Amino acid sequence: MKIVNILESTRPIKSDIRNAYIDFSKMTLSLVAVVTDVIRDGKPVIGYGFNSNGRYGQGALMRDRFIPRVLEAEPASLLDATGENIDPHKVWARMMINEKPGGHGERSVAVGTIDMAVWDATAKIAGKPLFQLLAERYGNGTPNPRVFVYAAGGYYYPGKGLEALQREMESYLARGYSVVKMKIGGATLAEDCERIESVLKILGPGQQLAVDANGRFDLATAIDYGKALSQYPLFWYEEAGDPLDYELQAKLGEVYQGPMATGENLFSMQDARNLIRHGGMHKDRDWLQFDCALSYGLVEYLRTLDMLKEYGWSPSRCIPHGGHQMSLAIAAGLGLGGNESYPDLFQPYGGFPDGVKVENGYVTLPPLPGIGFEGKSDLIAEMRALAS
Repeated sequence: MKIVNILESTRPIKSDIRNAYIDFSKMTLSLVAVVTDVIRDGKPVIGYGFNSNGRYGQGALMRDRFIPRVLEAEPASLLDATGENIDPHKVWARMMINEKPGGHGERSVAVGTIDMAVWDATAKIAGKPLFQLLAERYGNGTPNPRVFVYAAGGYYYPGKGLEALQREMESYLARGYSVVKMKIGGATLAEDCERIESVLKILGPGQQLAVDANGRFDLATAIDYGKALSQYPLFWYEEAGDPLDYELQAKLGEVYQGPMATGENLFSMQDARNLIRHGGMHKDRDWLQFDCALSYGLVEYLRTLDMLKEYGWSPSRCIPHGGHQMSLAIAAGLGLGGNESYPDLFQPYGGFPDGVKVENGYVTLPPLPGIGFEGKSDLIAEMRALAS
């Protein structure tokens, strides 16, 4: 068997929303198809992938460097020991030939997107859900398809006042979410506190609010917010400062005693390790948000999980950014703490397979082969159009 083609298409996911740092008026993503010569039900097995929102599509890097390297490789060199399936680790190593270490910028997105499609194809060829394959290869053998999810939203939007913010959050709660998230840092501290209080008023028993500054603050502002936020029972205070400013994160943790979350903009095991070493994160209360689709894919994410274990962190403290089904599969297969979800935004790439409902903050993944994209009708229609 062999990989016969890798296709990429850059797609718009633009919106009028903004967070404290960027707007999404020109946001794109890369949609990728890895086509194999394995035939199932009369059709070739194709793996699909796409990168998470917040980082733009990386089609140029893929076409210039990473796709040619894979397609130019001897096909047998990319297979596992049986010779009957792809070895994602070998494909990853092939993509990274002649790439210097460090500089974990946009190439991590390009590699991570292709890696997602490779894993989708690998699990489909094995005839298993990816979460089952991961549990068997890297976990305890038994996946837990019931996964915690939270609803991410609360963006700044033209003309969006407190009532509109409340209506948005009420809609998520009505759909079964128990934790909702909103943006901060794009207004004054006083205005953000008013926005937070407006959401807290609508929460019922067992429901919580998380807030996300998207790395906007310097240390003084992060601490000012931390002191103000301490009065609220928040699920977490997310990404206060620049993602590589580990000293800021550590000093903030000395002042803010509630749960904090960060990591979505760290794109390698090495950067994640520096956060654990120097960021003052607390393994008993803080959360890690590394997103495999942005950080060289699952092959690298497995290295990150091994590193966390060495430092005494449980995978249950990981709740990845991105709101995509790949991280849901990883959570179900390897015991992560949950996954982000975008109930209304970035469609059709966000969300769950058709018919999957949120119940008391959890979803249960159906046993679909691969990542499960085929179970989401609007998404698989776009994917199949790419590969047709």
